[in-house]
Amino acid sequence: MQVYQHYIQYYETDRMGITHHSNYIRFMEEARVSFLNKIGWNYAKLEAQGIISPVVAVKCKYLKPSTFADTLSIDVSVTKFSGVKLTLAYKMTNQDGVLICKGQSEHCFTTMDGKILRLNKDHPKFSQSLTALIVQEN
Repeated sequence: MQVYQHYIQYYETDRMGITHHSNYIRFMEEARVSFLNKIGWNYAKLEAQGIISPVVAVKCKYLKPSTFADTLSIDVSVTKFSGVKLTLAYKMTNQDGVLICKGQSEHCFTTMDGKILRLNKDHPKFSQSLTALIVQEN
């Protein structure tokens, strides 16, 4: 797992003083970008090779609220990779270790003009990097 830290900003909270639910999807994206960077495949490198990775599905289970000034640790892990579709899991805990949110995102890989890529065939080094990171979901 790769861990990303996000400090909750005041503008990310709602009138009730808790983090607005829509922001957790953004936090997942921030963590995903950081994850890819840490494994040596940042978005600039992918795009330079003609690879884009659209989100095809996302889900989020909210367990506890977070509030302004909380620091979320977001663990990112690869749970499935078929060579065409990638599934990432996210676990967000606050500074006290309380599990706040669990999420998942699914991605495909395409060329800039939308043609589906089979990474194991079209970009084997990237495919091998993702395959090596697959963990079993808890």
